[in-house]
Amino acid sequence: MKILLPPSETKHTGGVGAPLQLDALALPALRPQRVAVVDALIALSDDLAEAQRVLKLSDRQLGDIEHNRMLRTAPTMPAIDRYTGVLYDALDAGGMDVTSRRWLSEHVLIHSAPFGPVGALDPIPAYRLAAGTSLPGIPPLRRHWAAATSTALSDAGFVLDLRSEAYAALGPIPASVASAYVRVVTESGRALNHFNKKAKGELVRALAVTRPRARTEPGLLRWAQEQGIHLQRSAAAGELELVVSG
Repeated sequence: MKILLPPSETKHTGGVGAPLQLDALALPALRPQRVAVVDALIALSDDLAEAQRVLKLSDRQLGDIEHNRMLRTAPTMPAIDRYTGVLYDALDAGGMDVTSRRWLSEHVLIHSAPFGPVGALDPIPAYRLAAGTSLPGIPPLRRHWAAATSTALSDAGFVLDLRSEAYAALGPIPASVASAYVRVVTESGRALNHFNKKAKGELVRALAVTRPRARTEPGLLRWAQEQGIHLQRSAAAGELELVVSG
């Protein structure tokens, strides 16, 4: 089973790892797309005003342009530790033992805008780029990433897709791959954004801590039932509902 997570706009800065090595990231077939986006971000950073406009940054966020300028030389940290926010706080990878973090490394991909899907423990630098940004010099990110990412995921086995719709569009799961897109709902309807992210983080944490051998949707649903997690098939084909109180 592979789990696809969205990134977070907020990130920890710094790191102690060696600079970015694109060849060392998961799904190495995506290297050409990664090179193109990284080069475009670095080039954009040479013009502060243009970078602020393209990235839609406030004056207080101008430091993010420097992060982009230093993409190839800045220190790195594991992707699962780089991202912050509600989902990643609930997942709390930093509080996991080595065995659980190894499970994350084997099963979790985080779908970033500049690097595509990366492994949970893949070392990445701080950056600023959202899925809907149009970078000078390359096609819109959806067109730049979608086909190549779908091909790279074609042998992923069963895929549990926890991405937002914006990031799912950057790499649709091929029809040939068994997958389930997860929507978080309350007992009375669709959940608010906070509940959505928190529930997804808690789900992945439970998976990493218990490390089930679920390789199919039925196996995942059996595990969830055993754990007291309300995960059920949706009326929509190819979707699961994660039901939370609230």
